This record gives sequence, structure tokens and C-alpha cells, in this order.
Amino acid sequence: MRSSESTASTDTAPRSVARFTPRAASALLLGSVLLATLAACNSDSVSRPTESGLLVGGAFSAVPSGMDLAASSYGGDASADWEGPMRGPMRGMGGMGAFGGRGIHGGPGIDGLMGGGLRGDFRGDSAPSPRPHRGPFAIRIDSTCTVSGNDVNCTNVRNGLTTTNIFTITSKDGAAQTRIDSMTTNTVRTRTTVTGTTTRRVPSPGRDSASAPTITATVNASSDRTVTGLAAGSTQRTVNGWSKSAESISGTNRDGERFTAIRNATDTTKGLVVPAGTVAGPGYPTAGTVVRVISVQSAVNGGTPTTNERREVLTYNGSNTATLVITENGTTKTCSITLPRGRPSCS
Repeated sequence: MRSSESTASTDTAPRSVARFTPRAASALLLGSVLLATLAACNSDSVSRPTESGLLVGGAFSAVPSGMDLAASSYGGDASADWEGPMRGPMRGMGGMGAFGGRGIHGGPGIDGLMGGGLRGDFRGDSAPSPRPHRGPFAIRIDSTCTVSGNDVNCTNVRNGLTTTNIFTITSKDGAAQTRIDSMTTNTVRTRTTVTGTTTRRVPSPGRDSASAPTITATVNASSDRTVTGLAAGSTQRTVNGWSKSAESISGTNRDGERFTAIRNATDTTKGLVVPAGTVAGPGYPTAGTVVRVISVQSAVNGGTPTTNERREVLTYNGSNTATLVITENGTTKTCSITLPRGRPSCS
């Protein structure tokens, strides 16, 4: 067995390494398109089972631009599969995610969770592995990155957004490293920033793409995550970190109305423990909490802005059932999720 892993690799990079794929490109402004649809309705009540309420839930479904490139629990580009904004307003499906219609399963988004659902490592989709470049919260650094002092820097520019990752790697005895060593690397801290302005045209039935309205989004996202317990012989990995994204949007919706919108998302991971190093143990987290918040503020034709907020607190307790507490605009529901692939079940 080799004791050192090269910085160059043909393997797929984890989400902690910034990569801009066609799938990510299609998701980049999905939230903007959702909000363009949302802005076509100007209801001041989101608790009623109305079309407008559903559309606010749709805005929660997608993660803000830039958050999919940061280190967070949000599913990110997985939300590109949600076709609601492409079809326009949907009727007869209930109200806000957690408390009407489909809300009996938790809320808007993939797997009943906002922001594209949970990334696989937070659900237990990754098989346990004793190596730092495999298993839950695996770390890999590709050959495009450069070394600066004790850090490894990686930068990518695409569609107006600049993504920078700074990796700080240390061994079990605390020595600085500039590459992942399969035997000795124990801790990796990943700091990410995503900034810039990007545009996308809003699809609309019966209108060619060249004449479709244009949406502009200015993005400022960042994250800071530390993973420990990566060294050979470790039986678990511990994850702590935070991420945030602010997205300011302006444009024209499908009804030809000018609108503005601001979406903010935060994500905090505390004491998340994931078994590693043996295929016999569970792959899902056994301890820790994840707190996720998305707020949406929108206004049409210069009108009074409407603000909505959703908060999800996920607590792992050592069993295959995690507790989920959802608070949406001041109303709270307590739910549970069976790991790794169950949907929320709410009382």
C-alpha cells in the first residue's frame, strides 16, 4: 500500500473541492428562476393553502447560488431536478411545505428538506472507509491546486463566479502537510469563498430562449469546515463548520413584471460524528446537530417586500432515526427521519 496520495487524480472530487460541471451550471440560478415565478404572485400570507404559498415553498426548495459550491449540508445541485419553475405556477397542491399539502412529509425540496435536501454524507450514503480520500466527508485535492506556505489553494472561475478553496492539512501529530497522505493525514480544514455576478434567462412556454426575460444574481457565499479522524486506525470522523450565502436577484418574471429578491442561507454543523474505518458499522452520523436556515425577501414592481423564513434543526442520536424540527414563519413542527433514505415524518 502506498503511504502517500498524489495531488493529481482522475477520481471524482468531493463537494469540498470546487468543480463546475454542466449539472452545477444548470442549478446555478435555479433559485433565481424559482423566485422569478414566485414574484408573479404577491400574497402577504404564506400559511394559507394557496398557489402563492406553494411558490414560496418552491423558493425554499432550491439552495441560493454559490451555496452548492461551498461546504454545507444542502443538496445543492440536486435541486436542478425540480422542474416547478420550468412549468410555471402549479395549482391544487396545497400550501407551504411543512404545514399543508405535501407538508405531511416534511416540506419543500428533495427528500422533504429544503435547499435540495441533505448531501449524502449527512444521510449516510457513503460507505465507511479508513482512508481520508474515501468514505464520509472524504477529501481530495486535484493537480490544478497550488501550495502557498502550509496551505493548498484552488481557484475556479466560471459564469461570472469565482470560487476559491483553501485547504489546511495536518497529520495526527499536528505536522503541516501539503498533500493527502493515506496513512497519516488526520485533519483537513476547508475554507471556501464564492463571489461574483451571473445571469440566466427565464424559460417560458411559447417563447424562444433569445427573447426570454433575463435574471441577474450577485452572489457572496463562504464556508469553513474542519474534518478530523481521517488518519489510519481512526474509527470515526468528526465534522464542525459553518456556511452562508447571500444572493441578490433582479430581473423580469414570466408575466413581464420587474422584481427584486434577496435570499440568505446559513448552515451550521456541530460535533457531527460519522463512523469510519470499518464496513461493519453504520455509515450515517451517530451524533451532532445541523442547523439550516433560508430566508426569502421579494418585491414586485417596487412594491412592499414580503419576507419568509424556514429553519430546520437536525439532531443525530446514535440510532437510525434522527430528529428534525422545522420552524416556518414562526410555526414549528417536530419530525423524524429514518436514515439513510427516509423522508421526514411529522406529527
